[in-house]
Amino acid sequence: MGLMDFIKGELLEVIAWTDDSRDTLSFRFEDEDKAIKNGAQLIVRESQVAQFVYLGEFGDSFGPGKHTLTTDNIPVLTKLKSWKFGFDSPFKADVYYLNTRLFTGNKWGTANPIMLRDPDFAIVRARAYGTYDFRIVNPKLFLKEVAGSDHNFRLDEFDQTMRSRIVSVFSEALAAAKVPLLDVATRYAELGEALLPVINPAVGAKYGLEIASFVIENVSVPPEVEAAIDKRSSMAAVGNLNDYVKFQMAQGMEKGGATGGMAAEMAVGFQIAQQMMQQQGGVLAGKGPAAPGATPELLGVAEAAKALGVSEPDVLAILESGELPGKKIGSTWRIRKSALDSYLES
Repeated sequence: MGLMDFIKGELLEVIAWTDDSRDTLSFRFEDEDKAIKNGAQLIVRESQVAQFVYLGEFGDSFGPGKHTLTTDNIPVLTKLKSWKFGFDSPFKADVYYLNTRLFTGNKWGTANPIMLRDPDFAIVRARAYGTYDFRIVNPKLFLKEVAGSDHNFRLDEFDQTMRSRIVSVFSEALAAAKVPLLDVATRYAELGEALLPVINPAVGAKYGLEIASFVIENVSVPPEVEAAIDKRSSMAAVGNLNDYVKFQMAQGMEKGGATGGMAAEMAVGFQIAQQMMQQQGGVLAGKGPAAPGATPELLGVAEAAKALGVSEPDVLAILESGELPGKKIGSTWRIRKSALDSYLES
């Protein structure tokens, strides 16, 4: 091998990266300590960005396409290396490829409860989790703040690195949005979309990312807060107890059965009580006690049996035969005093 062949073998003429992993975020091109040849070809595929770094400083960025590396199309690197009249010799620089496609279905969640100010519960601890989709929009900032000089920065590393950061931004965004916690639990999809304009500026400025979709799957509170919510719901129901009882009685009357009979007896009982109060000389009429020997206007079977001097079964038999007029309400008979007096006289 001649000297020129040896030198040529130590130079990079083509720089390219084929990503077949589908989970790589950034990749530092393996130059094997070789210098880049003047006029070398840089190939950047769709959904890729190539970023040059020279002595720790960011150089030029290249989008999809085939690029010839000359002083004409690497002005930043030319300035950094102080090539005043163009370069003729090989040069050293790190080349990072970044994947700019959309990464979907990434999970986020609170490892510990987050403290929130809430209009209903004052200060409350809450847990939350969900998924989000993202893409890299600022390669330089992403390399600086997230990936660093990692040779091959992958999603699993990103998950561990970014989980707490995403949760922190979510907590700040939720606090800024001032959405009551009870509303969060019923409006996950709507809230996720509403939080995007709040989350994206922070994520973009800090990490060079864009969140395309932010999904809240669950927000939960401690058991004692859940118990307080249940108690509040119960108290609200008790506040309408009168209407509830009326509704139950109406339902029971429509369906019949034990509930209907009970409801009907209660209603009739109220009516009888009102009639007894209104009757002159009734048991409940007047302010003083009933006069000795006074008989109520409406009598039951036991009272009628006592007045007739017979047993209760005899009274029932007379009522069933129709000899003694009476009214059967459910399983209870009621006899007017006037009807009983007429029966005694006959």
